[in-house]
Amino acid sequence: MTAILGISAFYHDAAAALVVDGQIVAAAQEERFTRKKHDPGFPRHAIEYCLRQGGIEAEQLDYVGFYDKPFLKFERLLETYLAFAPAGFRSFLNAIPVWLKQKLHLRGELNRGLRNAYRKRYVFAEHHESHAASAFFPSPFDEAAILTVDGVGEWATASYGAGRGNRIELTHEMHFPHSPGLLYSAFTYFCGFRVNSGEYKLMGLAPYGQPRYVDLILDRLIDLKPDGSFRLDMAYFNYCQGLTMTSRRFDRLFGGPPRRPESPLTQREMDLAASIQAVTEEILLRMARHVHAETGLDRLCLAGGVALNCVANGRILREGPFRELWIQPAAGDAGGALGVALFIWHQLLNKPREDRPEDHQSGSCLGPRFSDAEIRVFLDTVGARYRWFEHDDELCEHVAGLIAAEKVVGWLQGRMEFGPRALGARSILGDARSREMQTVMNRKIKFRESFRPFAPSVLEERGADWFELRPNERSPYMLLVAPVQQARRLALSDEDLSRCGIDKRKASRSEVPAVTHVDCSARVQTVDASRHGRFYRLLRHFEQQTGTPVIINISFNVRGEPIVCTPEQAYRCFMATNMDVLVLERFVLRKEEQPAAIDHDVDQYLAQFQLD
Repeated sequence: MTAILGISAFYHDAAAALVVDGQIVAAAQEERFTRKKHDPGFPRHAIEYCLRQGGIEAEQLDYVGFYDKPFLKFERLLETYLAFAPAGFRSFLNAIPVWLKQKLHLRGELNRGLRNAYRKRYVFAEHHESHAASAFFPSPFDEAAILTVDGVGEWATASYGAGRGNRIELTHEMHFPHSPGLLYSAFTYFCGFRVNSGEYKLMGLAPYGQPRYVDLILDRLIDLKPDGSFRLDMAYFNYCQGLTMTSRRFDRLFGGPPRRPESPLTQREMDLAASIQAVTEEILLRMARHVHAETGLDRLCLAGGVALNCVANGRILREGPFRELWIQPAAGDAGGALGVALFIWHQLLNKPREDRPEDHQSGSCLGPRFSDAEIRVFLDTVGARYRWFEHDDELCEHVAGLIAAEKVVGWLQGRMEFGPRALGARSILGDARSREMQTVMNRKIKFRESFRPFAPSVLEERGADWFELRPNERSPYMLLVAPVQQARRLALSDEDLSRCGIDKRKASRSEVPAVTHVDCSARVQTVDASRHGRFYRLLRHFEQQTGTPVIINISFNVRGEPIVCTPEQAYRCFMATNMDVLVLERFVLRKEEQPAAIDHDVDQYLAQFQLD
């Protein structure tokens, strides 16, 4: 037996992954255990879980891999500070003590994190090498082009190459400070959202605006080449030397200072979001076409934080030259932990890959699970009132009826997902047919901005009936946006057609309005029996009862918190919101039956964030 532990830590979204004899045994982000969103610290809890799941101790590990090379990253930081000195002195004072204390002594940190039990070799892969390995090795392809795009690793901000069999080779890179991820994050910051977590909000905001600033961005900020590479005019940016993403020249170019976080959104932010989304899509389309021309391969694997831009992914699949696309579900830094472990197994140890018709990631359900016995003990301890179902079909028929009655359902089943998306293991579910459900769930459950769209889960065999997917096309990881089928759309009144900005959300655009964005698109998850088990049965029962094979599927958390991991966390979220029903494996709890249930004052909560 060969056991390999992969680790990502100290920058963003720390995680651990365990690979044993080439099989992905476990993977999880540290945030799910510490409850600190995007926790960058050493993933001690995630490591403990992975080892426990694998039934081994740290001293039994054969290799431990880290997802990037800290000395190369430190070299980039020093060279950048020197290039901009003395302008970056405040940023330098903030960053350097952390490096001198922790990041330059990574072996010591790793030893302490593993309780000094591991005595063997540490392997440090390059950042984009880890991304590439996470993209190709779990994919179902024997050979494929590889494209990785993010903010920055050591020096690289994007790279491409190819994977064949058990080998990957990256042949070209784009380097810092010219970065697709940092360009998008600069607009995220300028529009008043948090960098490294608010990019989803910017993507969701884009359809409310018009891409009025595209020409200005291409003329003044970015020199974009036919192959998708570019150079930024760094006079407009401040991330090399300062504590902000953009400069005062950027402010002047776009009509004023950045939006203050949590303040009301204006048309400017909506138009900026639409514009940078359009530019990002053009960058990625050009990159994809160039990579296809250079490699001559018809399949593409994607990773890196920018690969979570599911709108761009959808365009690459529909308009790009590749026949098939596979995207690492944990495409950001967390996926680097899995990538470095697989890199060691295949690339360094020269172990072959298994030939599989599907990917190797088990639906990305690689986290902890909890038995009925454990759940029953917890529920009895807190005095919860529940109903237990002996058979899956009886359970799913009952819960499908509750969803059809427009109840909001918290759903915890099986192993927790690895990556940022809820895929039917730690989800909040609702009726996609309801005109009011988007507003209800955003305000009363998620406590978040009302413009944020919801994603649909649809039976895989019915996906193309409802969304513009190719026959038998899969999207199990919710990483593709596709238009709603024309036949499912509704005619808009003159009043609805005249709506602009956030007011667009008031119009019902399809038979499933709660998951149809204002541009008639949806971030689709296709659900199949082999990956999704009980979740698939639930959708089947919902279709039998309603004629619709589509439900809302959003992450089981509230604003500012990570997705829940344990039944206790799910119960706490259930009781702290106006959620109607909680399903923990085969246990069903109704809110009105709980002794401590209260109706939460949503308006008072939202007022502190100035949300509508």
